[in-house]
Amino acid sequence: MSRAGRATASYDESDVRVRPGRSSRPRTKTRPRHNDAEAAMVVSVDRGRWGCVLGGDPARRIVAMRARELGRTPIVVGDQVDVVGDRSGKPDTLARIVRVADRKTVLRRTADDTDPFERIVVGNAEQLFIVVALADPPPRTGFVERAMVAAYAGGLRPILCLTKHDLAADSEFASSFDDLDLTIIYGGVDDPVGPVLELLDGRLTALIGHSGVGKSTLVNRLVPEAARAVGAVSGVGKGKHTSTQSVALPLPDGGWVIDTPGVRSFGLAHITPDDVIAAFDDLAAAIDDCPRGCTHLGPPADPECALDHLPGKERRVAAIRILLTALNSNDSWS
Repeated sequence: MSRAGRATASYDESDVRVRPGRSSRPRTKTRPRHNDAEAAMVVSVDRGRWGCVLGGDPARRIVAMRARELGRTPIVVGDQVDVVGDRSGKPDTLARIVRVADRKTVLRRTADDTDPFERIVVGNAEQLFIVVALADPPPRTGFVERAMVAAYAGGLRPILCLTKHDLAADSEFASSFDDLDLTIIYGGVDDPVGPVLELLDGRLTALIGHSGVGKSTLVNRLVPEAARAVGAVSGVGKGKHTSTQSVALPLPDGGWVIDTPGVRSFGLAHITPDDVIAAFDDLAAAIDDCPRGCTHLGPPADPECALDHLPGKERRVAAIRILLTALNSNDSWS
């Protein structure tokens, strides 16, 4: 007898096919081990795709996506990652990033000093090249001080790179940092590039600076095949942003430079005074004797600051307090 001719009472549960709903399907918590994953370094980020070099070899470039199990884990240029999938590097192939290693150093900033959300700019860089023009646009000590604070707090060595000193040969700008043991080098178009390469070779170095200071011009001299765009500037932090994405570029004799977009501000909402002092071995231990909440600025704000009782360190402490004053300033790029 056909189904159409059967009485309703003759049906039983075997005649009904029930498809389980999604909520009733058990989900495993077991995650794949990815034992075949290969180590790589992130060299670029672009709209949900990460450019990577396998084994740190510039010749072994691939494009990867973030594996689902990583969720929204941030992945930035300089990160060391593990990748699986198609690692041939052929056009239209896509690997997957399945692990992100702990960062040894991290350069962070916020949009301004009231922004609670910090942004990771670069991971694992050893050095921070702070590129500043001595003219056109005119230099501002506040930006350098803030960049130094971010470098010290993140574990990077700051280096001040001055450009366009042919336009301001008698500038005393560099003397503002004499007591901070800051390495200073000239990297303008008329300066020999050899001394700059000596500082960069074999290291991962991030470059930051306002638009128009000559950062991309310097990168093009260091890595001629980079062809980074350059442009004019109309004012401090208000010029044409000639670099729109961070990208790591290999140096001829080893090492990498990370060119970052020109910045308009450098917020430090995520950094505390103790973070700054901790970067200086000769001062770090002293602040254990400071009262709770001490900002280490000295009298009248902190009349009991322990930094005031370090014989022979007066000039050093005064220089560090300039950084701390910049940290407390609401002007993030002056």
